[in-house]
Amino acid sequence: MKSRKKLTTASGKPYVENENSQSIGPRGPLLLQDFILHEKMAHFNRERIPERVVHAKGSGAFGTFTVTHDITQYTKAKIFSELGKETKLFMRFSTVGGEKGSADTERDPRGFAIKFYTEDGNWDLVGNNTPVFFVKDPKKFSDFIHTQKRDPHTNLKSPTMMWDFWSLNPESLHQVLILMSDRGTPYGYRHMHGFGSHTYSMINEANERFYVKFHFITAQGIKNFTNEQAAQMKANDMDFSQRDLFDNIEGGNFPKWNLKIQIMTEAEADSGDYYFNPFDLTKVWPHADFPLRDVGVLELNQNPQNYFQDVEQAAFAPAHIVDGIGYSPDKMLQGRILSYPDAQRYRLGANYEQIPVNRCPFAVHNYQRDGQMRVDGNGGHNPNYFPNSFDDIAIDPSYKEPPLPINSQFADWYDRNCEGENDHFSQPGKLFQIMTLEERQNTINNIVDAMSGIHGPKKDEIIRRQLFLWYRVDSRLGTEIAKGLGVEFEDLPV
Repeated sequence: MKSRKKLTTASGKPYVENENSQSIGPRGPLLLQDFILHEKMAHFNRERIPERVVHAKGSGAFGTFTVTHDITQYTKAKIFSELGKETKLFMRFSTVGGEKGSADTERDPRGFAIKFYTEDGNWDLVGNNTPVFFVKDPKKFSDFIHTQKRDPHTNLKSPTMMWDFWSLNPESLHQVLILMSDRGTPYGYRHMHGFGSHTYSMINEANERFYVKFHFITAQGIKNFTNEQAAQMKANDMDFSQRDLFDNIEGGNFPKWNLKIQIMTEAEADSGDYYFNPFDLTKVWPHADFPLRDVGVLELNQNPQNYFQDVEQAAFAPAHIVDGIGYSPDKMLQGRILSYPDAQRYRLGANYEQIPVNRCPFAVHNYQRDGQMRVDGNGGHNPNYFPNSFDDIAIDPSYKEPPLPINSQFADWYDRNCEGENDHFSQPGKLFQIMTLEERQNTINNIVDAMSGIHGPKKDEIIRRQLFLWYRVDSRLGTEIAKGLGVEFEDLPV
């Protein structure tokens, strides 16, 4: 008969009394020397790592990416080097504004983050289920997120805070319109698209740079909850999206997404040649001007064996790119390059990339040493400085990235009124116009319902300011929302 595993302490000492504390007599006080009691209680007190400030509640799975179309004319990234090539990956979905215990069907954007384990290092593509975002400058990010969290006075979610911020930031209109449509309550994670959202670079073997947008198109088809269905599911199953993803993968019904890209040349990206800033995260690139090009298929086919180990400790950062992929002047991307790795070091420690789900499966050589939870041998006896005369780590010049062209010699704090930067209405207007009548009505109803929560002494001011913005998006949209809120609209410009 196979011998059973021994119960041990964290240091490996076998022990017996796992249910009874050592005491003086059956009813006496406990003894300080009961180390097992202290180990269990102390570890329990530390089981929760800091919660993500955003994207706190999430689901994840392992899978593969397979190349189906040749894009080597645009990038030398090894992940795309040949047709049929497979790359392992880990993917995490999430809600954005809620805490870890919030409901999966809240009206909220959804995080869509992928870690590709490539032979040139891990590539993190960190996006959402929307191609745009609420703000385009990272200085506004913390202020925006504060409005999505809890009021510091009441400790309650506050529609007043949200709409006050949005009404003072017209650049939010595009994302808010998407959020208030049925796309704001997707039917789980399998039935939604994903987007890299930011503008990135692709660099080919000739060191030519192209700007790129990443789109992951769900093979399961788009499916959303209505507001009423989302509320009902919230009451029935707060973990619907987690359950739906886990059960389908466990049952062999592996979800897939088709990766497509949009390509823009450096010449086309020049601000003088295109009618809006292509690096503005609140704008989309029209498909008519920049058509989608097929690249490959992403499949999720393995549930994690332990949720905390992989999903909770997964750490993504847009800073993590690989040879053949580069950054762009996208201001929000530039801000996230700094903030995401910093958040992971705070949450998981300086050596968070040694955690198995974050670890590059290929060789890693550098001069980083020490820090909490260093578990990889810490470089052994090798030098911890560069250059040195002892090790054989060398720089490979073939990985040098070409310079990024900059079309200005002036550094300044450019405001929202710069030429070509203040049209926040055309794209959300076009989005509203292509909605079906049912989608339009649902969106109007959702906005009316959400804005009805505005209260306080500034209520009328906030409502009228936001109505004015909706009216500039589309007069029918503004008029119908005003009717729904019972607000007289005659004094607004027509």
